[in-house]
Amino acid sequence: MSSEILTPVLPESVADATVVAWSKKVGDAVKQDEVLVEIETDKVVLEVPAPMDGVLTEIIEVAGATVISSQLLGRLTAGAVAAAPAPQAAAVEAPAAAASTDAQTAPAVRKLMAENELSASDVEGSGKQGRILKEDVQAAVAAKPATAPQPATAPQPATAPQPAAAPAPVAAPAPTVTVTASGSRMEQRVPMTRLRARIAERLMYAKQSTAMLTTFNEVDMKPLMDMRSEYKDAFEKKHKAKLGLMSLFVKAAAVALQRFPEINASIDGNDVVYHGYCDIGIAVSSDRGLVVPILRNTENMGLADIESGIAGYAAKAREGKLDMNDLSGGTFTITNGGVFGSLLSTPILNPPQSAILGMHSIQKRPVVVNDQIVIRPMMYVALSYDHRIVDGQGAVTFLKTIKELVENPVRLVLDV
Repeated sequence: MSSEILTPVLPESVADATVVAWSKKVGDAVKQDEVLVEIETDKVVLEVPAPMDGVLTEIIEVAGATVISSQLLGRLTAGAVAAAPAPQAAAVEAPAAAASTDAQTAPAVRKLMAENELSASDVEGSGKQGRILKEDVQAAVAAKPATAPQPATAPQPATAPQPAAAPAPVAAPAPTVTVTASGSRMEQRVPMTRLRARIAERLMYAKQSTAMLTTFNEVDMKPLMDMRSEYKDAFEKKHKAKLGLMSLFVKAAAVALQRFPEINASIDGNDVVYHGYCDIGIAVSSDRGLVVPILRNTENMGLADIESGIAGYAAKAREGKLDMNDLSGGTFTITNGGVFGSLLSTPILNPPQSAILGMHSIQKRPVVVNDQIVIRPMMYVALSYDHRIVDGQGAVTFLKTIKELVENPVRLVLDV
């Protein structure tokens, strides 16, 4: 019995996807639900599992191919006896072997390694616990010696003509890293991933199609940090989740969004859509780039639920396991450049949302409190907003509300 391996059904907003790499080659035995191939969209990497136990007998779409929903990728035959390799096996054998690298390596990194015919043993990982990062692969590519030109071969004695072999199907080559060197000066030309290209497209759209403006304020973090220091152990013991600062900002944002509905709105044509729920996106950095998974109905979530949701999304982002549902929708976004040391920035809108909150580094600075100069841990916060539907007064007041809630966290509990 033969079974077809199909591209997963893609959302309406995603026209097509790219085959990243096959984890098996033709003739390999596979088990049901074992990952056969990874498909990259402009948002996530989707894993296509084996529908049954059997042998991979045919690969139709190789690494680098563009596919659409429900397109035939290959075929699987039931049974445990390895089938003879199909003609196209030679075309996919090298990238398939390269794709069977460390399971902890991100899909985009495995793709880059496959494109440059590198295995995990060829690359020295600099990430946590020796994990291979994209920069490690690029460094390994740059360090590879250039292939020396082959000397011309001596003429061979004439032999009897052989019958022409049937041409094997030729797969479209996957994009590769181009390395050029002049003395000690080196350049690399690396094709954008689908995710990076999509990020670039959306950022340009946000800059060109919205009336974006940013307002700033600063927050005294001492009350919040004191509360966290006092209760973090008890909180973790009871809820099995660490108490971080992000969850408190998410809760403050959810409260403020309900008070200022225009901040929680979006433009659809000539209409303004006011959302009666607070689905807040949390910008998360991953090996593939910036992704924004969505915490839904945060107005009804407690701090423990928010912390668990953030931790779960962060783990899925690191493992490349985020799916389309995790990234779809959202009425507001929070990004924290402070984890990388940013002191101040102007975050760019995430259309069609009307606003985004930017958090930054906490630094001790002299401030005036009750007419006294004291040292306090301070954070700059920024709110970028679409001036077409959000007035300056509403934006400034919203950000001031965030400041007041964070500086007096009891108000978050009492909702006052």
